[in-house]
Amino acid sequence: MLRTFTVDKVHAGIVPESTLFKALRYLDRERYETPFLLIDREKVREKVSRIGRAIRNARVFYAVKANPDIEILRYLNRLRMNFEIASEGELEMLARLRVSPSRIISSNPVKSLKFLRMAAAYGVSTLSFDSADEVRKLADTIPRANVYVRLSVPNEGSEWPLSKKFGVELDEALELLVHARDRGLNPVGITFHVGSQCTNLYNWNIALDKAKTLWDRAERKGIALSILNIGGGYPIRYTKNVIEIEAIERNVDSLIFERFPRNVQVHIEPGRAVVGDAGIMVTTVIGKAKRGDEDWVYLDVGVFNGLMESVGGIKYSYLVERTGAARSRKFWTIAGPSCDSFDVIDKNVQMPEPRVGDLMLILSSGAYTVSYASEFNGFAIPKTILL
Repeated sequence: MLRTFTVDKVHAGIVPESTLFKALRYLDRERYETPFLLIDREKVREKVSRIGRAIRNARVFYAVKANPDIEILRYLNRLRMNFEIASEGELEMLARLRVSPSRIISSNPVKSLKFLRMAAAYGVSTLSFDSADEVRKLADTIPRANVYVRLSVPNEGSEWPLSKKFGVELDEALELLVHARDRGLNPVGITFHVGSQCTNLYNWNIALDKAKTLWDRAERKGIALSILNIGGGYPIRYTKNVIEIEAIERNVDSLIFERFPRNVQVHIEPGRAVVGDAGIMVTTVIGKAKRGDEDWVYLDVGVFNGLMESVGGIKYSYLVERTGAARSRKFWTIAGPSCDSFDVIDKNVQMPEPRVGDLMLILSSGAYTVSYASEFNGFAIPKTILL
């Protein structure tokens, strides 16, 4: 059965035409049960080849939380990608793939004792911290570990801010580096995170200014740092153009080259930027309704089983299957399948009227979708398929 979609220029600007048409060819030739997530492996390869290229002395660590599907991890491992993890579950998956511990770091500043013991047993020894309690835990479980302190930096302009839960200010960060050294750990660097889906270039400027101040103050305390971990935050296209990876990296590289030692190691932790725009969620329209003045459409994927980031403000682009006669465009409220009224994906979305049973494609949905998903209300978590 051939599936027909109206692809506008705006859709082709969100995801590459090659990714989009690869997905459409798959839908034409395969039998399937929705919802599921298609990932274009060639787009992933292309992003892996781009990220970090414009920053000197850079090592790139994929943030496993963005999409921990085992086949994606297997593919990234074949591409010799490094990995950033936060939990024993993520470490177990990498262990199944026999990823060398030298290619694994953990930038979660608060880690469970179970995870730390597993990390120690596996040989992972480069980890972040931002509290005295974490220093104690690290010193007790991974003596002489290489540790880097999480610095608090502004997240304005990021669609998913990360600045309130973790990170410390300069004075405390310096005290913690000294404390880590005194407890027998090896303080090697500084990390920060400008916020996920960061569209404000100047966040990196401010963060690097702050990191440089801490770097110099640590040196005066006799602590020779060597690693600058700039976290993630590279944005992707959801409904509009965003600043390109190369522009961010040229700016970051210039600032680092001006202010830091020439041999500084730069760690980057992309997640969304690796898999986000390589993914297309395929879902089916299961219902429509008129609620007051609003037109509602219901899908078999929703907030709880795959689109949780929509609650935090991420807006997706949608492609509606075209069956039958052409239909007028109107504004829709898009909701998921569960009984919970919280399960609303988007509002005021202008698109052609779908029919029950039609497919809808949700573009740039490769990151933070299935990794957030649950089986609340008995609805299935979308399967991930690499193309």
